[in-house]
Amino acid sequence: MPETLIYIFTFAFGAAIGSFLNVCVYRLPLKKSIISPPSACPQCDRRLPFYDNIPIFSYIALLGKCRGCGAPFSLRYLTVEVLTALAAVGCYAYFGPVPEALVYFLFISALMVITFIDLDHQIIPDVISLPGIVVGFLASLLIFGSGGKVAPDVITSAIGILLGGGSLFLVAWGYYLLTGREGMGGGDIKLLAMIGAFLGWRGVIITIFAASFIGAVVGTSVMVVKGRDSKYAIPFGPFLSLGAVIYLFVGEALITLYMTALWQR
Repeated sequence: MPETLIYIFTFAFGAAIGSFLNVCVYRLPLKKSIISPPSACPQCDRRLPFYDNIPIFSYIALLGKCRGCGAPFSLRYLTVEVLTALAAVGCYAYFGPVPEALVYFLFISALMVITFIDLDHQIIPDVISLPGIVVGFLASLLIFGSGGKVAPDVITSAIGILLGGGSLFLVAWGYYLLTGREGMGGGDIKLLAMIGAFLGWRGVIITIFAASFIGAVVGTSVMVVKGRDSKYAIPFGPFLSLGAVIYLFVGEALITLYMTALWQR
């Protein structure tokens, strides 16, 4: 199959998965089934026929509105489908046609659901993060053992789980002792443990640094714009997810660049 067709198929596959992720983002916090009933307009409850439910294309063709009642659909639906399609293409381009690419695409898909649920509801569902820890560890045992660009071995994955969950637990515990209030939820702790399972302890360190830096910049900007004080709650899950993706694709290059600059001093 020509390389161009492979990328087109990969993009379409990613968009289709993105459509399913939208269902997860909407239904999981409401504790609804992600299997049935079929997708419907949230305003008029009209069931969406297949031609109105084609990822990306249908949203653009309908100008982001329901064909029946004309109610607007959230731009998030298109955003998730496009981002997931790009993630599929990115994993294939970076890892190649190997099992590692599929595993990390599923990892990014899980982070996508977590990110948008955390933005909407400020919760991180255990139904994603806890099984994710197990899947990441099993992947290090069954798939990653042959090595790869960022794939950890079993020991590195286990240390990543302990470091990821343990480090944020200590931060949350210390913050509570100092302030008497919770500054970080248990969902963030389990999310970073999941990230450690898939990326190993080096991935945990880069994820924490990247998430903290980006979170500080965004948080400060939000507080300046909205005029809120330091108690304004901003979910940390999206920043951890973004930090994990940064490490996945450029983390090792960043580590090499830093070590090179350190030795040249």
